[in-house]
Amino acid sequence: MCGICGILSSGPDDAQSLADIVATALGKIAHRGPDDRGCWTSGSLGFGHRRLAVQDLSPCGHQPMLSNAGRYRIVFNGEIYNFRELRRELEVLGHGFRGHSDTEVMLSAFEEWGVVPSLPRFRGMFAFAVWDERERTLCLVRDRLGVKPLYYGRVGKSFVFASELSPFTQIPGFEAKIARAVLPLYLRYGNVPSTHTIWEGVFKLQPGHYLIVPADWDGALPESKSYWTLSEVVGRATSSRFVGSYEDAVAETEARLSEAIKLRMLADVPFGSFLSGGIDSSVVTALMQAQRSDPVRTFTIGFEDKAYDESAAAEAVARHLGTEHTTLVATEREAWEAIPAMARIYDEPFADSSQVPTYLVSRMARRHVTVALSGDGGDETFGGYNRHLAAPGWWKQLSRFPRSVRRSLAWAADRNCWAGLVEGINRVAPSRFRVRGPLEKLQKLAVLARAESAKDVHLRLSSFCPEVDELLVEPVMPAFRHAQPEWPAGLSFTEFMMYADTIQYMPDDVLVKVDRASMAVALEVRGPLLDHMLIEFAWSLPLEFKIHQGHGKRVLRDILYKYVPRELIDRPKMGFGLPIDRWLRGPLRDWAEPLLAEERLQRDGFFQPIPIRRMWSEHLTNKRNHHHRLWSILMFNAWLDQWAKR
Repeated sequence: MCGICGILSSGPDDAQSLADIVATALGKIAHRGPDDRGCWTSGSLGFGHRRLAVQDLSPCGHQPMLSNAGRYRIVFNGEIYNFRELRRELEVLGHGFRGHSDTEVMLSAFEEWGVVPSLPRFRGMFAFAVWDERERTLCLVRDRLGVKPLYYGRVGKSFVFASELSPFTQIPGFEAKIARAVLPLYLRYGNVPSTHTIWEGVFKLQPGHYLIVPADWDGALPESKSYWTLSEVVGRATSSRFVGSYEDAVAETEARLSEAIKLRMLADVPFGSFLSGGIDSSVVTALMQAQRSDPVRTFTIGFEDKAYDESAAAEAVARHLGTEHTTLVATEREAWEAIPAMARIYDEPFADSSQVPTYLVSRMARRHVTVALSGDGGDETFGGYNRHLAAPGWWKQLSRFPRSVRRSLAWAADRNCWAGLVEGINRVAPSRFRVRGPLEKLQKLAVLARAESAKDVHLRLSSFCPEVDELLVEPVMPAFRHAQPEWPAGLSFTEFMMYADTIQYMPDDVLVKVDRASMAVALEVRGPLLDHMLIEFAWSLPLEFKIHQGHGKRVLRDILYKYVPRELIDRPKMGFGLPIDRWLRGPLRDWAEPLLAEERLQRDGFFQPIPIRRMWSEHLTNKRNHHHRLWSILMFNAWLDQWAKR
């Protein structure tokens, strides 16, 4: 795992000044690669690379790397898991190799088949830039699911790319101009969705896409092209469904996931796995341990607040599997102290509060291993989010009521009119009948009751802040009101939500969270459930193989039950969050108050002070829970202080 950056200048920069610019930009992502540093310039082109050595720890893995024939030069961030298979194929075709890195195999593949034709052969997570000396072109590529980030844009007369946004701030001529038009999207989703970024003129390369920039670049940003899309996968899968039995599907899924895990355990450094005790991380860990004779290293983060602590469940799974387990029970103080660092680690506004435990568990794991496998991707592919399970039924019932009645329900639920009744029932009812998180559920009811369609239900349920107009100083442009994908033909409501979460929520939130948190401490995280071949197969399965009798991830559960007793697994989904609502009323109040001060909001000119101050007052007095909306504004202002006010 690494960090990359580069410049293609159309100006008259001399070689030394270009080298200095690349080196300075590269310094901003040194945390992504502490083991090696490489810079290369030629004419108006400069490449920079920071290396976290995982495969081939020798100097033969140094980058930027030149192909044997001298045609291609690459800076690469990621892993090609099937590189040994490709190497054997290329050796038969006459290619020789100096070392045993996947990067060298990629370059030989380009020599043999070309850059774009090679992409379907690569199985892994990757973001790279490759210079073709013969064609005089620069090609940027990002992996199919968007596991690894890649940003690009125009700065002055230069085309610039990097693994993170911070290197752009080091390029002469960069204007730190905030893209105000994307603020509605940020408030809605808690992130800035692709292809946008917080900076004007800088963009995210979409997952499964590439773009080509000629050496005589005229300053216009090129259009990216896709080499893989989930919509095409879904189209093929829905027209050619899996025809075997459910037992056949379980066996085939286990075989494919086991293979994906085996490939991701190839490393020349110590590795382990994250283990939360949930289905996804447990099935990955179980299949890892089944392939090894020595104990797998496993890591869990726990919290003092038992409502957010799954460490006991993870420890029980670890004991049963026989892993070498480490639990860090983070104190509330440790979590509070990590929050101000989030604005530095996430160099774009990012408001998913699970970034904090993700960072803490990554920091703890890095003390023992360099690579960790995770369970990311299971919810999106196999139907694990609560909205996948409950939203269709909720909407079926609510949509029977006239719109006026739904609005009245929303008004009452939004104001917690029934909160006292529900909490009273919880105090006297048996535990199995108690409503967990009643205030949050009432607010979700309010969100659902306002929906206009099934698609609008998903939009609202996946939003941090469904209504953003009143919070912004500038009016919301229609094109930036929401960023929801088209509904592919042949998909049910539930399947559409899974599809939308895979191409939007996962790359823009989940994978950004994991990449920044782990790479901040130079830990490589690999996700077997993100294997594109496994995902393509999973989409061919009937929905009832994934969601059955109100429970999601059916096939994964039945694989896991072969290795772990179901009583260790079957419990309500907890998620991976923090009690931000309570902390904002207590230990984080002094940190939050200046960020939400009326004079500060007025001065910055992004958000309307009056509604935000009203939300803050209502939250502090526990009249309503506004922590999602407030957290988005807090993280934006913390980011603003870190990156845009220097």
